[in-house]
Amino acid sequence: MNVNVRNLREDDLDDADTILRLSFGTFMGLDDPMSFFGDSDFVRSRYTTDPNSAFAIEIDGNLVGSNFVTDWGSVGFFGPLSIHPTYWNKGIAKHLIIPVLERLAKLEIQYAGLFTFAQSPKHVYLYQKYDFWPRFLTSIMTKTITEKNDEKRLELSQKHEKPHDVRFTEIRNDVKSLVLDDCKYLTNGIFPGLDLQKEILAVDSQKLGDTILLYDPSGNKLTGIAICHYGKGTEAGSNVCYIKFAAISTNNNSHSNFVRMLNSVESMALEKGIYKITAGSNMERHLAYKAMINYGFKSEFQGVSMHKGNKQGYNTPSTFIIDDWR
Repeated sequence: MNVNVRNLREDDLDDADTILRLSFGTFMGLDDPMSFFGDSDFVRSRYTTDPNSAFAIEIDGNLVGSNFVTDWGSVGFFGPLSIHPTYWNKGIAKHLIIPVLERLAKLEIQYAGLFTFAQSPKHVYLYQKYDFWPRFLTSIMTKTITEKNDEKRLELSQKHEKPHDVRFTEIRNDVKSLVLDDCKYLTNGIFPGLDLQKEILAVDSQKLGDTILLYDPSGNKLTGIAICHYGKGTEAGSNVCYIKFAAISTNNNSHSNFVRMLNSVESMALEKGIYKITAGSNMERHLAYKAMINYGFKSEFQGVSMHKGNKQGYNTPSTFIIDDWR
């Protein structure tokens, strides 16, 4: 076979999306593999955010797979990695890991990882060969919003908390850079170098959803962020609000601010006519995981986060962060 690895191109996106759905749907044993991911999209938004971090593999001139790097400052992860089922078990996937490692090094990523199937020894073994080691279960959790059950809490949220909760789309363009600096300051305080500016700007410029900004009662200090996708063609899909990343500053009010952030996400979802929230919770972040369960989230499926060098990163029982590295 003539194998060629290169950067993904815009004219590859339709084929890359097809291969991604077919690959994951086949692995999951779906009768219709192409139905996997529904009308969500993991290919176009990641390519558009950073084409230099999107990779393609060709065999004999035909596209057969893709992989993506996401960088959050000092933190980076890769995926989804997909290979057309015709080429499974032929040692093809490794060709899409080498450029990813090179890209992570060029970006000077200090803490790198990935999300994979916890039940698949084959996947875990593959990534272990490149010094990625399984650390923590990550639960993909969902909550179905029922207006009857949540009416009182949402009313309270809107009445007492919303004046201190701002959405990035509501901010004037001339002050957005200052807000982004505040976001970087917040996340850097949780883990050195953690920076979500690129993710926030991608959601804003591509109209993938919105970022919720939580301020203290004075309205001056940022205490939390929640970057959300919603709607067709995003990583959420129709009728879903997906919390791709959320973080609460570490202080005595972290738990209450975390619940307040969930309230704000729920309120925004209802405003958009959405009744389902999806979010990933690393189980090592025990307080956040427990708070989500108490809030009404239930596990839909579980994967495992694998960390290069077996580093713990920002995964501690008292860290209030939501993400899942898919």
